[in-house]
Amino acid sequence: MGIKVFVDGQEGTTGLQIHELLARRSDVEVMRIAQELRKDHAERARLLNAADVAFLCLPDVAARESAALVANPRTCIIDASTAHRTDPAWAFGLPELAPDQREQLRRSKRISNPGCHSTAFILLVRPLLDAGLLDTDVRLTATSITGFSGGGRKMIEQYQAQPTVANLAAPRPYGLGLAHKHVPEMLVRSGLRIRPIFMPIVANFYKGLAVSVPLHLGALSKPVDPRQIHEALAKRYAGERFVKVMPFADPAILEQGYFDVQACNGTNRCELFVFASGDQAILMARLDNLGKGASGAAVQAMNVHLGLDEGLGLVA
Repeated sequence: MGIKVFVDGQEGTTGLQIHELLARRSDVEVMRIAQELRKDHAERARLLNAADVAFLCLPDVAARESAALVANPRTCIIDASTAHRTDPAWAFGLPELAPDQREQLRRSKRISNPGCHSTAFILLVRPLLDAGLLDTDVRLTATSITGFSGGGRKMIEQYQAQPTVANLAAPRPYGLGLAHKHVPEMLVRSGLRIRPIFMPIVANFYKGLAVSVPLHLGALSKPVDPRQIHEALAKRYAGERFVKVMPFADPAILEQGYFDVQACNGTNRCELFVFASGDQAILMARLDNLGKGASGAAVQAMNVHLGLDEGLGLVA
């Protein structure tokens, strides 16, 4: 008998991608809800409680409602919304976060899937705090450029219907109220005490994401060499299948001097970079916002929880 999986929110971008990843596997039985019953609480509750793993690909309020419907203690919920990402009762679904994170994911029946921007930011910053290279009260800024699929179905339809309209053809900064929904998990899960200033930018390509974190090394509380930063990242992620630390400040990893935001598309991989000159450095991370930034991460967390090969059904 296969692993029974139910995706609550199967028509959304993340839900569709999870279905696509699981369709490659013979060990999974995906249960689907009839179209006319998608909002039927009783039918959703039945499927949620019949599942070994239930993915919640819903807005925050609906995700909380669905989680409350699960009474079966054997059902593992993996929530792709922001509803539970800073809740200490929920394991954070980033296996590479800390040495004991996989054990937490194996034990927990409640897993919150990280956001795409925050995954990139946390993978860059957390090892530097753990290594003592950055203080917890360091004041950081971050910029993210991402494809329009991160905005969900409405944004995808908008871009695909009118790709040459002037305000869609150019990159568009947003989140300028400085309250982007990923910032709380960026703060809590990285170990910072001061909220980073975060500005995301959506651009006219389907998927791909890159987060950059600039550092004035001379303004830090202690002397830090950029190679120490690179070494700390390389040490933390040595042997990791899905997090790769790229060569230090190597122009060969650029495309004619430019950074390719989409180079990890179609994979569950996140690549980390350190570029530096003098006492300045730029840390960068890139990933597929629908892969390691969403659906791929959810499937990876499921694999860890179930004690399976972590990369089953995923592309490194």
